[in-house]
Amino acid sequence: MLPTPVHPDQISADWWQMVLGRTPERWRWEAIGTGQVGDSVRFTLDFAGDAAPLTLAGKFAAADPTSRATAAMLGLYAREVNFYRELAPQLPVRTPQVHFAQMAEDGTAFCLLFEDLGPARGGNQIAGCGIADARAAIRQAAALHAPSWHNPAILGRAWLQPDPEAAARVKALYPQAQAVFRERYAGVLEPEYMALCEALAEHTAATDRTPECVSLVHGDFRLDNLLFDIKGGAESVAVLDWQTLGIGNGLTDVGYFLGCGIGDGLRRAHEAELLELYCAEMTARGVPLGVADIWRDYAVGALHGLSTAVFSAAFVVRTPRGDANFLSMARGAAALALAHGSLDLLKKG
Repeated sequence: MLPTPVHPDQISADWWQMVLGRTPERWRWEAIGTGQVGDSVRFTLDFAGDAAPLTLAGKFAAADPTSRATAAMLGLYAREVNFYRELAPQLPVRTPQVHFAQMAEDGTAFCLLFEDLGPARGGNQIAGCGIADARAAIRQAAALHAPSWHNPAILGRAWLQPDPEAAARVKALYPQAQAVFRERYAGVLEPEYMALCEALAEHTAATDRTPECVSLVHGDFRLDNLLFDIKGGAESVAVLDWQTLGIGNGLTDVGYFLGCGIGDGLRRAHEAELLELYCAEMTARGVPLGVADIWRDYAVGALHGLSTAVFSAAFVVRTPRGDANFLSMARGAAALALAHGSLDLLKKG
């Protein structure tokens, strides 16, 4: 096994030789992206005889100890490494081609080395998106969900199974997360949205839920984890950040994306169209669905966006962009949930 560098500065000429089969004369890196539990960089490598440098993307454990500890507790790094090793090659969802995927034995450090998909346009959670981007994302959601839909060859992998101990820790920590969220944003977030956060926290604390086993779920399917117009517009979109991959109901991703991801105005104007597109894409991929079939699970899925905003705000490093991001997520998810009675649907089971 090759050594797992925990920071870009630890990469040596010998490591490049082992991974790429040749040694660059020189290389440099720069930070990219806005991830809060992983740090991403772009490497520029100069090789003798090459007219242009080679660029690659790398991802490492977060430098911030709080974010890194949260990710390790939830097994996020292991899931992403295993996804790129085992599942990405056999799924039609567009992800970066990976050159190196390895995790340290203690689960607190990892390294991923990808193809560089730039030039590309990064999705922006706070700014929202247009309808063309939303359609492209929904097609990718179906490309993830359909091949895994009730497919034991994919869903039966040991590393994908829910971790009861991690779930219990999240449940135990959720009241603390809501208290932090309340203290931090009570004067900023709309009162009706904060009230929904409080009600969801009470329900979460009082209820034990058995995870569904329908399909793969990305778990953080929003604009910050999407790249558009990749490779200078040669392709429409790619999906990044697979740390929260798990088993559940794929409609969680759809509710999360339409709630957290695209802005309430766009969601209200195009909700029916986007749900019909998802069903058409799933049907074309061999999973016949209609909007009536998915409506309840879609509406409940928006609550995942609300709980993610609350929990993440409390247990990753605080930044100004992070505050804006979590408020954006909470507002969009709460607006969808209140419009469709999502919490009542969840309580009814």
